[in-house]
Amino acid sequence: MTTLQIRQKRVDLTLPVLIRTANEQDIARLEWNKQFWHYRELFQSAYKGQIAGLRLILVAAHNDYPIGRLFIQLGPADPLFADGKTRAYLYSFQVMEAFQGIGIGTALITHAEEVLSANSFLAATISVEKENLGARRLYSRLGYQPLKDYLSTWSYTDPAGRCHTVTEDCWLLLKTLYEQK
Repeated sequence: MTTLQIRQKRVDLTLPVLIRTANEQDIARLEWNKQFWHYRELFQSAYKGQIAGLRLILVAAHNDYPIGRLFIQLGPADPLFADGKTRAYLYSFQVMEAFQGIGIGTALITHAEEVLSANSFLAATISVEKENLGARRLYSRLGYQPLKDYLSTWSYTDPAGRCHTVTEDCWLLLKTLYEQK
């Protein structure tokens, strides 16, 4: 038997990603092969909100498949989070685990901020669980500052009809996009 000599080879590849508004086909794909099937109704509700002009869903797509997502609540909501005119709330931010750490999340947030600025929004807010140090570092690096700590309680119904309530100890962070003149 011959013993083969095997050397390692490093290959740097470029991953083409298009950040765009979600379309109807993306909504089912956001379940990421059933990893997030339990949020199906939330995704569908957010898409209806996008159609109504109350929300925006951005996806980072590779080969037309969404590998990252960021929802934007434009309004009306709690004015501390989003008021529909000057302040918007970023939420449901996620990048598929295999694609984390290569800048997709930063690109999604940066693009969201550009869209908001272009539409005269002065600020963006985002929540982060106090224990999620990785996300907190990202948001801090991008210029988000603590505004308020609060207990977030929200609920969803999964496709099997079961209602789930989630309570999280969070920070609400704020970033000024530009000053009003």
